[in-house]
Amino acid sequence: MERPPVNHVDIVPLGGVGEIGKNMTAYRYGDDIVVIDCGVMFPEEHQLGVDLVVPDVSYLVEHRDKVRGFLLTHGHEDHIGALPFILRQVQAPLYGTRLTLGLVRAKLEEHGLAASTKMVEIEPGDGVDLGEFDAQFIRVTHSIPEAVSIALRCPAGTVVQTGDFKFDPTPIDGMISDYALFTETGDEGVLALVSDSTNVERQGYSRSERIVGVELDAIFNEAKGRVIFTTFASNIHRLQQAITVGMKYDRKVALVGRSMIRNIRVARDLGVVDVPDNVFVPIEQVKNYHPVEITLLTTGSQGEPASALSRMAAGEHRHFDIHEGDTFVLSSQPIPGNEDAVHRNINNLFKRGATVIYGEHVHVSGHGHEEELRLMVNLTRPRFIVPVHGEARHLSLFKRMAMTMGYAADDVVVPDIGDVIRVSKEKIEVVDRVVGGSVLVDGIGIGDVGEAVLRDRKHLSQDGIFLPVFAIDRTQNEIIAGPDIVSRGFVFMEDAGELIEESRLLIQRVVAEELTEETDWLALRQTIRSRLSKFLFEKTGRRPMVMPVIQEV
Repeated sequence: MERPPVNHVDIVPLGGVGEIGKNMTAYRYGDDIVVIDCGVMFPEEHQLGVDLVVPDVSYLVEHRDKVRGFLLTHGHEDHIGALPFILRQVQAPLYGTRLTLGLVRAKLEEHGLAASTKMVEIEPGDGVDLGEFDAQFIRVTHSIPEAVSIALRCPAGTVVQTGDFKFDPTPIDGMISDYALFTETGDEGVLALVSDSTNVERQGYSRSERIVGVELDAIFNEAKGRVIFTTFASNIHRLQQAITVGMKYDRKVALVGRSMIRNIRVARDLGVVDVPDNVFVPIEQVKNYHPVEITLLTTGSQGEPASALSRMAAGEHRHFDIHEGDTFVLSSQPIPGNEDAVHRNINNLFKRGATVIYGEHVHVSGHGHEEELRLMVNLTRPRFIVPVHGEARHLSLFKRMAMTMGYAADDVVVPDIGDVIRVSKEKIEVVDRVVGGSVLVDGIGIGDVGEAVLRDRKHLSQDGIFLPVFAIDRTQNEIIAGPDIVSRGFVFMEDAGELIEESRLLIQRVVAEELTEETDWLALRQTIRSRLSKFLFEKTGRRPMVMPVIQEV
């Protein structure tokens, strides 16, 4: 007997709600699942040693046979950066515009996944069939070329996910948002709008990207030395403007940072960035030019510790020393949580004699302000709304804004990661929860760093480590070598002779008291650790990580 058609579609945010970054949303109708975006988030300050944070995709792994494809709205890291890690767990075709897939392909090649991944290039306006879903890509403006929104149609209705967007009337490439297609989609009837909410706090309209070019022209005109420009390596429009202005003032361009070099190469190969070959010089050759003949484009706009800009600010870059007369332009806003690192770099640059220009006059947001968010609602006229891509306050303020536009409180769902939001023509509600959250990437390890490991790392960073090392003759039940003490980050050994000697004596007493033929080695280690930790705290007020190393002879 044939099953009746499903009258609802499920929306499952797996990232990008209650946070800025790792954007990922799954949609399910019947036995078909499609996923929009697959992004990373950079680690917070307490996540010591972590390189990246990616979404937990246990839900997709459980239903991997139902996943029809990944639809990508644009090429920013917070929308594509997790693909090398997620595709190892869930294989499905990728759909995106030319530049987006170009950036993805370069990333997958580094991870050895490009050859095994099907990538389907689309143009704005195109539609693709994915089981019961039909996806149509709608051009929008953002801070990277070829960004799209996605209208996802299924028998239950149409859901529009905006991706990151603004309504820029004068974009760098001349490709304005497709107001007509949004309106046509709204005329057909939109069941739900899943909308960017990042700038809902900002009233009015966002400024055009072209404003940055005007500001850069004035900066380059006045600069007496090298101009070092930093923004997100995927902010192709802005990088093109910096290169173009530099060329106007007869400056060569050096690229610094792996992602910067990779993204400019991809954009040039695709014709998205138009720069003659003779404009570029290797960073190693910058010293051969007069300072007014050089522009550097560098990574590190978010204060990443290992980035080129951070190394320059610390005086540790092997190919670049800051000179008086250098002008640094930081053309980005700090992502929440990165403010201290960004300000540290700015302070260090000033200390080294550089001129540093930062703030909103050299940066415009790629996300629409409140009136643009209202306009998107008015163009699509959805029955229900789900705000995404924002922290808790952004999502709640978007709901408040929607209610001023006539929506009832029950018509707008403020989601959490893992919510199963069921939408039908009659109602929208959270009906279930799936496993969701964050997976930490450390080096090549994925998910093997958890809260316990982070606690240990924090402990080590604050109080150091204290390692007593000794050998025990099991036949005699006595110490025959040691204890020797190794300490890092706790006390300076040469100045702590008395403390070290007392620690040795304490270990000897504990072994004499506890060691018998029946003694469990794990229990002995635990007793030494406990007694020694208490002793060290009483003596120093600090709690190093104590790790006894016992060798049986």
